Amino acid sequence: MNEIVNLVVQRTGLSEEDATKAVQAVIDILKQRLPAPIASHIDGFFTGGIGGGAGGLGEEAGELLKGALGGFFGGKK
Repeated sequence: MNEIVNLVVQRTGLSEEDATKAVQAVIDILKQRLPAPIASHIDGFFTGGIGGGAGGLGEEAGELLKGALGGFFGGKK
């Protein structure tokens, strides 16, 4: 999760504390709206507990998510 928080800080100019809150809000929304079998893996994805690389689930998935969140917060993809 730290990588995504740092990306949000860099691209938005938010403080680290505010960026952490924003990323946590997005994570909470994802967990609420995704199907239960997928939502149950969200925490593991951000902590690297599901398969290594960029926060878990493999590097490509991590990079894809970082790009999506960067775009969500107004940064470049």
